Amino acid sequence: MKVDKNSTGSKRSFVNREIQADLIVTGGGLSGVCCAITAARQGCKVVLVQDRPVLGGNCSSEVRLWVLGATSHMGNNNRWAREGGVIDEILVENTYRNPEGNAVILDMLLLDKVSQEPNITLLLNTAVYDVVKKDEKTIQSVKAFCSQNQTEYNLSAPLFCDASGDGVVGFLSGAAFRMGAESTEEFGEKFAPTEEYGELLGHTLYFYSKDTGRPVNFIPPAFALEDITKIPRFKSFNAQEFGCKLWWIEYGGRLDTVHDTEQIKWELWKVVYGVWNYIKNSGNFPEAANLTLEWVGTIPGKRESRRFEGDYMLVQQDIVEQRTHEDAVAFGGWSIDLHPADGVFSEKPGCNQWHAKGIYQIPYRTLYSKNISNLFLAGRVISASHVAFGSTRVMATAAYVSQAVGMAAAICKEEQVLPADIIKKNHIAALQERLLKTGQYIPGMALTDKKDKVQSATIKASSELLLQELPEGNFLKRLNLSLAQMVPLQAGKIEPFVIHAESETETTLQVELRISSKTGNHTPDITLAAQEVSIHPGRNCIQLAFDAVMEEPGYAFLTIIKNPLVQLHHTQKRVTGILSVFNTINKAVSNYGKQTPPEHIGMDAFEFWCPQRRPEGHNIAFKYPCSPEIFKADNIRNGIDRPTSQPNAWVADWKDAAPKLTIEWKEPQSINHIDLFFDADYDHPMESVLMHHPETNMPFCVRNYQVKDTAGNVIAMKKDNYHTHNAISLEQPVLTDKLIIELEHPSSDVPAAVFAVRCY
Repeated sequence: MKVDKNSTGSKRSFVNREIQADLIVTGGGLSGVCCAITAARQGCKVVLVQDRPVLGGNCSSEVRLWVLGATSHMGNNNRWAREGGVIDEILVENTYRNPEGNAVILDMLLLDKVSQEPNITLLLNTAVYDVVKKDEKTIQSVKAFCSQNQTEYNLSAPLFCDASGDGVVGFLSGAAFRMGAESTEEFGEKFAPTEEYGELLGHTLYFYSKDTGRPVNFIPPAFALEDITKIPRFKSFNAQEFGCKLWWIEYGGRLDTVHDTEQIKWELWKVVYGVWNYIKNSGNFPEAANLTLEWVGTIPGKRESRRFEGDYMLVQQDIVEQRTHEDAVAFGGWSIDLHPADGVFSEKPGCNQWHAKGIYQIPYRTLYSKNISNLFLAGRVISASHVAFGSTRVMATAAYVSQAVGMAAAICKEEQVLPADIIKKNHIAALQERLLKTGQYIPGMALTDKKDKVQSATIKASSELLLQELPEGNFLKRLNLSLAQMVPLQAGKIEPFVIHAESETETTLQVELRISSKTGNHTPDITLAAQEVSIHPGRNCIQLAFDAVMEEPGYAFLTIIKNPLVQLHHTQKRVTGILSVFNTINKAVSNYGKQTPPEHIGMDAFEFWCPQRRPEGHNIAFKYPCSPEIFKADNIRNGIDRPTSQPNAWVADWKDAAPKLTIEWKEPQSINHIDLFFDADYDHPMESVLMHHPETNMPFCVRNYQVKDTAGNVIAMKKDNYHTHNAISLEQPVLTDKLIIELEHPSSDVPAAVFAVRCY
């Protein structure tokens, strides 16, 4: 028994705990998590401070927004654009464990990931409330309080990262920040919003409903919105949609989105309970009789508040023009997505989205404060204008840039430098190399790693797929949509293609050969050649000869304009780096088949050509007898671990019964670590909630493999793999002049593929 001996009534203090680390990360959303894990795996001692009981921020069970980034629901032209590194690891794991999209399972997964990192000290329910400065430009420590254990923390480190969303450490430390929108004149951004449209994006609260199997009454609270017609889009409400599909239940853009958050939350509660009252009690939705309100958010999902200033500020032109930066460390690809400040009460559409033709680079100079020398910026607080923020703010992009911060922190620790010194003291190439090694793709860059022993080896494969044919199998699909088969070609004359079509009547087929105007993009905005083909009743063998040349290696789009009178032969075969895309509509991301912006807003006009989600999205059966050698074994050391302007993978022939790679050196090598990169389908967005993915592992991913030394000893083996990156650390170094990697095809319709093998 503990007896209080303080009978004098003197003032008490909470327990105070001092913790020292290499890096203090404030904010346990996806950005803070990915930053902390990245830094910890590079040897940094990290304290991750999160003011909520769970990790994940807006994707957690407290908010339940799906994680998205450059893939944009597969509704744009950014092919193979899901973010790599730790965020890829998390999304792949969540899809495997949690294909139903249960946000509570994602909570568990994130806690599991962080708890497995011995270099991370996790403080949940702990809010940072003060900053101690060493001098005007330097943070010494942050003070935090945990309400659950009544403990005050003083957290000190040479480096700090603000991934808190609202920028609490940046604000308290005196870091330069902005709130609101820049004028058109400041950066020449033609899409800068007017005061009438509003300068801030608001908050959102979601709700979930559940069918109980019997009638359920609903009596609304007194504060619920009574007049549903105050919401101009009230006729859009229905009994089927819930959660973040109702992202447009938004409010607060005219208020202070930091200090007025509680007021905003109450207004959103009024709306949510008013909406549910309308659904249950208006009589317009008899199908809602058995539905109950299962969950309503208790904290709003925040979109925008403070944006901090770095040594560079990302602007609209960086995104639309896809400008290059020598210090690029990440990419974005979500549309520039601004919302009316009046939110759910606005007469305007819920969002104003305009896409770029491809992904864009994000420079390192946006990821640290320009006036607080040891403060990194991560997540949505990075240095970007309001317009550019409309793209960088989404969670997968925010997490991706935060991984760059984690890696930069490791270099700062090793070199005893500050964040800006990564640029000033020429460490940026080292940062980029280390990011690329972890699977963090940076547009336009390839890994050059002199320590990788594979670079000096002779590489042989049991087979290499020649894409001379995607075989048909009595599999016809009607041409109800215009479609394009993406085919990777080398520079030079384009040889004839052969396809097969069937029809019950005389008609014609419009066929075009297109390419992208920019290397690495997948927007087919240049037509090299076009022709009209006569179609006769029955089976038609069509030879498509184009008088055209590929000026450089890239994807050609064999484009066939819709004609419902025609059926095309398709194939069940799927191959890494080979896709069919469709000129279709995805209203969720403002894709209406073609983007036609007003001339004065500085956006491009172009068509959308997007893949279909499996089990759809089959390839056209075609023959291309002069197929170049695009799936060569040597691709495993070209430094690019995903399809870009080429597939960048070794792919075995599907007739190869025992696919294997042999990596051989002239002299024995001491090997203690092997990195393997497989194809977990970077084109799949892997939304974290609501989507109910039909697959738990991606069809292109090698599931089973083993690695042998020159004597045939098995030094590593994996069964049921589903991850992109397999990092194999051997217990003891192996001395060998040869490694043999034996793989199994993922299925009879999908050949084995490997993006990269690296040995150290």
